[in-house]
Amino acid sequence: MSGDARKTAEGLAHLSGFGNEHGSEAVPGALPHGRNAPQRAPLGLYAEQLSGSAFTEPRASNRRSWLYRIRPSAAHPAFTRTDNGALRTAPFTETVPDPNRLRWNPLPEPPAGTDFLAGLWTLGGNGDASQRTGIAVHLYHANTSMERVFSDSDGELLIVPERGGLLLRTEFGLLHVEPGHIALIPRGVRFRVELLDPAPEGGPGARGYVCENYGAPFQLPDLGPIGANGLANARDFLAPVAAYEDVEGPVEVVNKFCGNLWTATYDHSPLDVVAWHGNHVPYVYDLRRFNVIGSISYDHPDPSIFTVLTSPSDTPGLAGVDFVVFAPRWLVGEDTFRPPYFHRNVMSEYMGLIEGAYDAKAEGFVPGGGSLHNMMSAHGPDQETFDRASAAELKPQKIDDGLAFMFETRWPVTATAQAARADHLQRGYDDVWKGLGRHFRPAG
Repeated sequence: MSGDARKTAEGLAHLSGFGNEHGSEAVPGALPHGRNAPQRAPLGLYAEQLSGSAFTEPRASNRRSWLYRIRPSAAHPAFTRTDNGALRTAPFTETVPDPNRLRWNPLPEPPAGTDFLAGLWTLGGNGDASQRTGIAVHLYHANTSMERVFSDSDGELLIVPERGGLLLRTEFGLLHVEPGHIALIPRGVRFRVELLDPAPEGGPGARGYVCENYGAPFQLPDLGPIGANGLANARDFLAPVAAYEDVEGPVEVVNKFCGNLWTATYDHSPLDVVAWHGNHVPYVYDLRRFNVIGSISYDHPDPSIFTVLTSPSDTPGLAGVDFVVFAPRWLVGEDTFRPPYFHRNVMSEYMGLIEGAYDAKAEGFVPGGGSLHNMMSAHGPDQETFDRASAAELKPQKIDDGLAFMFETRWPVTATAQAARADHLQRGYDDVWKGLGRHFRPAG
């Protein structure tokens, strides 16, 4: 299957644009014109609306798509509870919020036969999924493609691959996502994850990060004084063209609902949408297309200028979660400490590394790993980075050997019990700041 998945992924076409009213049909004539729900939908299909927002939300934030499918979603048997595995959901009450700086190595390799869903491992989060507030931070590791289908009623899933490419088969069509890309699966959309490259017996498979966003859907941030252009450009977000499965026979469908996994065996594939139109759609984005904005005079700008996507809250400027990327960029600030500065923040920050090295940490922060700095937890460069940057000759410098990201959220992130006790938790993380000694020299 993996060889077929890569061949399929590399030949995909896409629709361009973020939040657009897209439309696509896999069979000519399948998409009705002039109305959403004609008396008889074309080609004997069923018309069905998928609403990602309340009907009466403002037009600018309203998310919905119309699907024209072989069978309606209502045609399924009862769901029954199934094991949650290592997947956890807010509210997180197994442990108490921890003010300490925490850092983890990558997840260990999973047992053979682990697919994306079985390989989801929850690090922590905040809020309450049933109240549609907050986030969960998950990691995933997988060495086999999914045969079942998954959907998440609790939130949208922002997938950040770190190792291994993925083919996402969704109700809307197919998406190809590699390390250095992100993919977003909206709330309620059914999908299957196939690995693009086979994992040898006992060898490394696919690995990465997931932000499960319970709150308002991610959107592009306002640009304010930046102007009309910059950061993530809308046209670089790619949605799938319609593609469907016409499969008769048993298919397991798993639904995450209010924190628990529920399973049902359908007599057909639910990925049977022949045509669709709307703006509640999955998409993929190449992080290296991010148009970095930075200082060309002095000082290190706040990391908010690296925001790719934001989930707004009821308080303007205070995000439920921001997704931030530290992409390749030039540093040219004069008389400036160029790495990220020492900081205490009212927001909480989970940071992961996709490739290379992060310019604020000389060692210990590795691809596939991550760090958590909860609100007002002091953090910043380690001693080696501080010493090097304080003495460096300030010539123009290109940062192009690393790709890091951050989930920044308004509330503290409570680690799960499995994360707080994990073997891959770095027990000596505080030591990276031990060498920051006294340099104070009173005048005179």
